[in-house]
Amino acid sequence: MDPVTQSAQISSSQGFADGQNSATKESKLSAKDLIHWRDPKKSGVAFGLSLLMLLSLAAFSIISVVSYLLLALLCVTITFRIYKSVVQAVQKSNEGHPFKALIDKDVSIAPETFRKHVDASLTYINRALKQMSHLFLVEDLVDSLKLAVVMWLLTYVGAVFNGITILILADILLFTVPPIYEKNKTQIDQYIDLARTQVNNTIAKLQEKLPGAMKRSKTE
Repeated sequence: MDPVTQSAQISSSQGFADGQNSATKESKLSAKDLIHWRDPKKSGVAFGLSLLMLLSLAAFSIISVVSYLLLALLCVTITFRIYKSVVQAVQKSNEGHPFKALIDKDVSIAPETFRKHVDASLTYINRALKQMSHLFLVEDLVDSLKLAVVMWLLTYVGAVFNGITILILADILLFTVPPIYEKNKTQIDQYIDLARTQVNNTIAKLQEKLPGAMKRSKTE
């Protein structure tokens, strides 16, 4: 083989591999890029669609929202199919089905991929079960008391907001807090450190007054 041709093929394969690696890296960082508004157009679309979906769920039932979305999708695909059929009939062309590339695409989930996600989910489930056992069986009195306080506060939150309203607020905060934090990171970190110090001091004083916590600290 010609050395020049061989070198060109090697460079092409390396470029293709680098392109795949960069594409993988971009896909991994896509969620982070969206909430940090790296691409304002994509972030705006994602924020608008997610907020529209939640507002629709607040006004209608989930069955109605899903039905309207699927109906709109069907209207688009059927209209496009009819349009392409008419164009092919007028132009007497034989381009075939307009969605043939998507129909021929393999959308099945590989068993290895399914098992990989199941194993990853099982790890989180086991960790959550272990943490629940730790909290509800009062392995550490301080941690259980903190959970009780959080649950007590959430009863007041639930009395004011329903689940959809909380999801709407969470969606708004998800797309507004990260860019604000990124612009004022130094000042916000100072306040966070100050609050963390106060909380740790309060917990330490509380642990000194609780016999169960003192026993735990001595055994550790």
